Amino acid sequence: MPGFFFSQNNMAELNGKEDCKLAEGKIHKKKQKAFGADLKSYLKCMVPHIESGIKTSNSRNVMLSAEEVIQWSQSLEKLLASQSGQGVFREFLKSEFSEENIEFWLACEDYKKTKSDNLHGKAERIYEEFVQSDAIKQINIDYQMREATAKKAQDPTHSSFDEAQKTVYILMERDSYPRFLKSKSYLNLLNQLQTNTSK
Repeated sequence: MPGFFFSQNNMAELNGKEDCKLAEGKIHKKKQKAFGADLKSYLKCMVPHIESGIKTSNSRNVMLSAEEVIQWSQSLEKLLASQSGQGVFREFLKSEFSEENIEFWLACEDYKKTKSDNLHGKAERIYEEFVQSDAIKQINIDYQMREATAKKAQDPTHSSFDEAQKTVYILMERDSYPRFLKSKSYLNLLNQLQTNTSK
């Protein structure tokens, strides 16, 4: 992150010994407010999307474009291919109490990239967290698929969760994804970005 730039007056406020003596006085409090306002203005300029309330899934400063957000409406695949899209969709699913679906899907994507000697541990964790009948974040799959997935997880391969992942993907595609596209969170975000672009 670039360094903070302050006017000479503000630097004097920070460094001046006389200001320290005024700590209990009203003048110092006014200067603190002015300094705080300058800092807030600086941060708004540096990270404009914080001010507009556009959040991304990770802490990196990712600027979204209206074009990218419009692409999310083309397919669930395009939405999930975007890191920012995953984050915004996850927030929407949280509001519907169904974030286990995207969390499971992402865990499966990660699992496919796992080295063979680490498959067993990861398969066990995914099974315990999402698949078993008393899982904390139990996904919505039928009994037969739950049983079949349990067997595959005991002797794991890179495709152990493929069928369950596909089922959850279809569930999101048919159910949550259309609601997401009509949701205030998506439409407001798109509207905000389009307004910013047209300025």
